[in-house]
Amino acid sequence: MSEGAQYPIPQGQLALIGPVARPEPGTLPIRGDVAHIALASRYLVPHYVVPQVIEVARGPAPILLAMDEASEAVAELGTGEAFEALDITRNWVWGTCGSEGPSGYVARSAFDI
Repeated sequence: MSEGAQYPIPQGQLALIGPVARPEPGTLPIRGDVAHIALASRYLVPHYVVPQVIEVARGPAPILLAMDEASEAVAELGTGEAFEALDITRNWVWGTCGSEGPSGYVARSAFDI
């Protein structure tokens, strides 16, 4: 992810023409209910999110495929690295390293939020 990444809000009507292949888990920041705003012109979901950039306070912090510490890790973040948060729950942060991934879940305890 580039420092201070800016993602413009799409203008006009969004539309998809024909079927779109679903990306592999852990790649693009898209779930069935929500996606990164940068994917709005390529994928149709009910909600798009402009990410909140947060910094890892306690690394290493694995990016996992599921909200389960035993889940497969797709990448690892070090202390001080930026992460684009798209959904924050009590115990997990779902997000990405950039609009093209990798994406997944990081334990909320890795951040000072």
